[in-house]
Amino acid sequence: MGKRIKAAIIGAGPGGLAAAMLLAAKGHEVTVLEKQTYLGGRTSALRLGEYIFDRGPTFLMMLPVLEELFELTDRRLQDYVELKRVDPLYTLKFGELEFSPGGSPEETARQIEGLFPGNGERYLRFMHRERDKLARVLPLLKRPFTSAGGYLSADMLRALPRLDAADTVHKRLSRYFTDERLRWAFSFQSKYLGMSPWECPGTFTILSFMEHEYGLYHPIGGLNRISEAMANAAREHGADIRMGSGVRRIIVENGRACGVELDSGEQLDADDVVINADFGHAATHLFEPGTLKSYTPAKMKKKKLSLSTFMLYLGINAELPLPHHKILFAADYRSNVDDMTERMILSEEPSLYIHNPSKLDSTLAPSGKSALYLLMPVPNNRSGIDWKEQAQAVRTVMLERLAAECGLDDITAVEALIEEEEMYTPDDWEQQSYVYEGATFNLAHSLDQMMYLRPRNKFQEVDHCYLVGGGTHPGSGLPTIIQSAIISAQLLEDSYREAPGRRGLLGGWRRGGATQEGSPS
Repeated sequence: MGKRIKAAIIGAGPGGLAAAMLLAAKGHEVTVLEKQTYLGGRTSALRLGEYIFDRGPTFLMMLPVLEELFELTDRRLQDYVELKRVDPLYTLKFGELEFSPGGSPEETARQIEGLFPGNGERYLRFMHRERDKLARVLPLLKRPFTSAGGYLSADMLRALPRLDAADTVHKRLSRYFTDERLRWAFSFQSKYLGMSPWECPGTFTILSFMEHEYGLYHPIGGLNRISEAMANAAREHGADIRMGSGVRRIIVENGRACGVELDSGEQLDADDVVINADFGHAATHLFEPGTLKSYTPAKMKKKKLSLSTFMLYLGINAELPLPHHKILFAADYRSNVDDMTERMILSEEPSLYIHNPSKLDSTLAPSGKSALYLLMPVPNNRSGIDWKEQAQAVRTVMLERLAAECGLDDITAVEALIEEEEMYTPDDWEQQSYVYEGATFNLAHSLDQMMYLRPRNKFQEVDHCYLVGGGTHPGSGLPTIIQSAIISAQLLEDSYREAPGRRGLLGGWRRGGATQEGSPS
């Protein structure tokens, strides 16, 4: 090891914990500072009585990314968490029709052919082309874009013909599928990026492909167990993780980050600062006014943001007839999406996501009961919606949909079963979780906010300051957040080398234990 670096990491979300693992495993002095009293940020546990819920993300996709993070720190993921594959992936409901993809691509193709005649073979063509696209896109997700010249790299030039960036997700899917409902089934993942499939760059059709190719996993205890596992691995390597230690500001001297000041007034010096706080919040709250020219409050107001989410966490005194994941699509899904992303209003008929993990995982609720998670995508707080005024009406709509889905008479039948409940609105995301404008999925992934045009992993305006998380390259979602930490940790270490060795820390993303054909290794 060269210089022993003293690193202060702001935030114990997955990006900050991954950076802590990587840096501590290299022998550096790592201090993680978390404002909340719980680990994981949006990937944390919410405990209500005897029930346990995931606060945000509810499934693990691209398992090999997380496995390789642990391998890079001489650890094995499966020694920390027990994982169960979710099959089928989810149940998608369009009116009275239900589609539950799962098993092998061939099995899903047969199901598609039965439900959407003429589209089974089209699905297999989609999978084949997306497999090649991912192999080309993967190197771009593994490398930093520190200069505009990155667009002329060999990796970019190889990927460019298959990026589909000039298309939208919906337009790309229209080339494959003839049934509009099937296009929705492979485009709702655009919401993971907080975007409309009619606006989201066509590159991101790889999201649904990755779900079908690699599967979805549930860690016993919930996805929050991933955060706990990462924290434990980081501590084993010597990282100090301080809970309830919020950072008031980043100390910058002569253009260089040299420490942090805590809410308590305590100051900690550091060679480098890694920011895992929500990007919009960090840019507008953690620097002295005038430090950042590119991300002033006025300029942040012009950035495109993701949508938000309205959450209900329900401890239910019954086992309900629901699968692990279920999405109820609005009859006019396009109008519902436009309401959220363009008109910035609440839809009369919204879509709804229902998570029922206690059916698979008995640790989340007492026997015979259910830990139910309901999520409604809604506009972020730029909408001006008064959530105090609208919250009960939205709750009613969600519970009415739940009652109908479970064959219960009405909302009062649902309410009679509720033992524990917590509601989380966009205001709560902003005020309690410090998410800028309540935009749950961070900055939008429009073409003008991707790769070099996204906030960079090495902060361009403050030296020795790095970003990890959904607000930097490669973007939102647990796998890409982990990759952002790998990129940033490598850049940080490289800055102390006379001849930095640009090497990819992440190998091929494997399916079934073998590196994907065509993927770099």
